[in-house]
Amino acid sequence: MSIIQLIFISLIQGITEWLPISSSGHVLLASSYFGFATRDELLINAMAHVGTLFAVLLYFYKDVGRAIAGGFELVAAPATKKSLSDNGRLAALILISMPIALAIAFLHELLLTEDMKHALRSVWTVAASTFVFGLVLWWADTKGKNEKSLQDMSLMQALLIGASQAIAAVIPGTSRSGITMTTARWFGFERTEAARFSMLIGAPILAAGGAYAILELLTADDTAGAAHMSDGLIVAGLSFVSGYASIFVLMALLKRISFLPFVIYRIFLAIALLLFSPLALGWIGA
Repeated sequence: MSIIQLIFISLIQGITEWLPISSSGHVLLASSYFGFATRDELLINAMAHVGTLFAVLLYFYKDVGRAIAGGFELVAAPATKKSLSDNGRLAALILISMPIALAIAFLHELLLTEDMKHALRSVWTVAASTFVFGLVLWWADTKGKNEKSLQDMSLMQALLIGASQAIAAVIPGTSRSGITMTTARWFGFERTEAARFSMLIGAPILAAGGAYAILELLTADDTAGAAHMSDGLIVAGLSFVSGYASIFVLMALLKRISFLPFVIYRIFLAIALLLFSPLALGWIGA
């Protein structure tokens, strides 16, 4: 893998991880174009997770600090018998959002064979989910009110928003951030609040996914010519920078516009995936 390829895929992963546009769709396009080896994909996946995780932790460092303090408050709550503060509520919202998505992701890895996973990652599946869930985002953004903040979120709403991540864990192209923002918008949360909560609950999921990817990387065959850990550090660094920039731009945009530009982009991405599929390329070359 050349340094240019590393830079390109790192920037793609970092930019698309937190935007509602399907990072898997972009990585599939890049992997098909460059012809990455299996170990290369594992390395990129693992280290890009590390970079984008640190990006969201830094950008939302105040919320992360509040959630950590609130976590200690939750642990002490049975003894203190005190009502939860805003920090405690934030920690509770994040915690309750996690179990269903983590359980489904675990079962997905445990029960599905490699052939089944490969089939789910086909260009047809990714293109279809990119298109369909893009339209669902448009519907929720259009129909949902734009008035609620995290202070108004109930535990049941947090549970359902978090559970929606399970769809992205099973169906590539859904976009984890996209489906959680869609669910939050359907419940009537402001666009910036929907994005903020999506990224806060995505951090633990991303950390778990990154740890799993690193475990896979450590047990993968060290194929001749494959990428190495030094390459992975480049991926992590560039994914961090591009990930932080994409979060900054997203939060600034959502203060002014709707999700419509991302919906339109998803539609064009789905078309591009189909056009660059081996079948379409065969037709074009015939």
